Amino acid sequence: METANRIVAEILVGVKERVQPGIETRELDELAEEMCRQQKVEPAFKGYRGYPRSICVSVNEEVVHGIPGARKIKAGDLVSLDFGVKYQGYYGDAAVTVAVGEVDSRARKLMETTETALYAGISQAKVGQHLTDISHAVQGVVEGAKFGVIREFVGHGIGRSLHEDPQIPNFGLPGRGPLLQAGMTLAIEPMTSMGAWQVRILQDGWTAVTQDGSYAAHFEHTVAVTENGPLILSRL
Repeated sequence: METANRIVAEILVGVKERVQPGIETRELDELAEEMCRQQKVEPAFKGYRGYPRSICVSVNEEVVHGIPGARKIKAGDLVSLDFGVKYQGYYGDAAVTVAVGEVDSRARKLMETTETALYAGISQAKVGQHLTDISHAVQGVVEGAKFGVIREFVGHGIGRSLHEDPQIPNFGLPGRGPLLQAGMTLAIEPMTSMGAWQVRILQDGWTAVTQDGSYAAHFEHTVAVTENGPLILSRL
């Protein structure tokens, strides 16, 4: 798990560095796939439930599962990169949102708030805490900044499968759900919007966008619950 997630982090850094005005989203996918070949790992998303690419690239109002293609990134965009690999039977998964050049101040605040919410959730991934303590921490940060918490998509357990139980909502009351135990590995991933939380799926069957067209952000880490507190596996 540690190696799989380190590789995810390295590839995300490489892809993030290529995000610039004028690049097509398919070029980011090609780079991610080439880096997988170099690292001798499998892209986790390609073929998963029929997903056609190796990375998800979601721009502006796209929340998650954006399929790379001919769309050109431009200055002022928010670009979310969601990526995973499979290494020796284990999975890694992480996501980051990138501001392209100068972006609207509220869009930048959305990004910063979502990342802060991720770490607030991670801080609750401790032995003896309840699962929804993570959810409540995320929601408190996001809604406290007057942004929306996407409800249709959630975090998840991860290990020998990309998505395992338990599901980890980014909203909810604290003190509910299973108690966290040492050895659990969780993909914690707040997804947020500048406006309302409702989403719809485009005709490609994958890309989720905000119903009101407001910008979205997405940050994710894979985290191990240990006796010494949360250990972020997908951070370099």
